[in-house]
Amino acid sequence: MIKLKRKPVPHDHAAFLRKARRRRGFQAAYDALAVEYAIASEMLAARSRAGLTQEVVASRMGTSKSTVSRLESAGKHAPSLSSIKRYAKAVGCKIEIRLVRQG
Repeated sequence: MIKLKRKPVPHDHAAFLRKARRRRGFQAAYDALAVEYAIASEMLAARSRAGLTQEVVASRMGTSKSTVSRLESAGKHAPSLSSIKRYAKAVGCKIEIRLVRQG
């Protein structure tokens, strides 16, 4: 496992959502991006479990830290499947995709 030079900034996502949900229109916008947020969350969790920085992942992918940052964000950029595959390999994971019948 790689020793991190910096400590991650703590983030209480549940507290953030409680506060943000009070804003008009937030819930509809958040719901519209649910899949993107789920993918970003999985990516961040995988990198965290691997103990890697964005710089290390970028190096393993042969790209820049800013590209990895964009891949891990939701909303503005929809990563391609090939980018997600390269990211997964860089953090020591494989991809599993399931299509689940709606309700």
